Amino acid sequence: MSASDISIQASLVDNKLAVSFKLLLGLYLVIPLSILVYILDQYYWGNYLKAILPSSPSHFILFQILFGTPHIIASALILLGNKEYLQFYKVKLLVMTALIILVFGIGSLFIPYRVLYIMAACWTVYHVFKQQHGIAKAVCQLPSWGFYWLLWISVSAGIFIYIGVFLKNSLGVQQIEWVKMIAFVLTFGLILSTVLCQRYIKTGFGKCFLWSNTLLIVSSFYMYTQQYYFLAILIPRLVHDATAYVFYVTHDYNKHHQSPQNTLFKYAERCHLHVFLVLPLFSFALAYLLQAYGDEMVNMITRWFFDGEIRQAISLGLIGYLSLMHYYTEAFTWQAGSPLRKYIRFSK
Repeated sequence: MSASDISIQASLVDNKLAVSFKLLLGLYLVIPLSILVYILDQYYWGNYLKAILPSSPSHFILFQILFGTPHIIASALILLGNKEYLQFYKVKLLVMTALIILVFGIGSLFIPYRVLYIMAACWTVYHVFKQQHGIAKAVCQLPSWGFYWLLWISVSAGIFIYIGVFLKNSLGVQQIEWVKMIAFVLTFGLILSTVLCQRYIKTGFGKCFLWSNTLLIVSSFYMYTQQYYFLAILIPRLVHDATAYVFYVTHDYNKHHQSPQNTLFKYAERCHLHVFLVLPLFSFALAYLLQAYGDEMVNMITRWFFDGEIRQAISLGLIGYLSLMHYYTEAFTWQAGSPLRKYIRFSK
């Protein structure tokens, strides 16, 4: 979910459930909880967690199953599972699909993998922080220049932290130090910028939102420097994904709770499954099946029919495509005036 231009306005339909800004702010409690876990591990558990938590990008499959892929699949299910949404956005979806195939498909034959990886990483980080800053914008009421300055310095710092975590095994010692130094300068600059911008915010609640977004970067950077790589990525990702699910479930409840509008929710009603649980359960289950068994299932089929294999057809191909489409579509599907947005209202 990317909320680039959220405003508190009257809904076009009678929505019984509202997105609570207090609930969204409460999700940032993952920051002090992660710091508490770090302190306990440092001083009481003898670095046990540091030793067992994933420390290499190749070990992040569990992370993707739990935190990365499910909300991407959830957003795709909302968009593709409702005919009116698909019809409304079909031109944009087709154009973006063609561009993804051109750049990341055909382009991979000519563009180095490292370049494509960094492009995708930059888009990922931008998507994550654009959502959080977009939501905070409605509460903080910052001047436009302040909003974009904090957003871009957060994104820049986040990109270097991301690179430092996921490319650490392929960077030289000097390169790693440069990445850390740049990330530090950007993080420190973000803190100073937040101090400067907070004077434009009139409410304590707004200032809490402002500093919460800044602390996403600060805490992630600190965990990165302490080599708690899993926590460095977990903190912003968990806040981002949980925030997205708040919007998704609110949308589904307001759209489907009285009368299910698509096949998934009609079957869920027959199974007496509460509307709150449908999308989270289905998206997590589908994410697990695709990540754990998708590639092997495709290879079984291709070996049977073509006596060959397609490497990472699901884990890289399909999920990569869904991820890029997610970053693109979420930039406009929840804005005011969209067919999805009419099922969302806000409360403090």
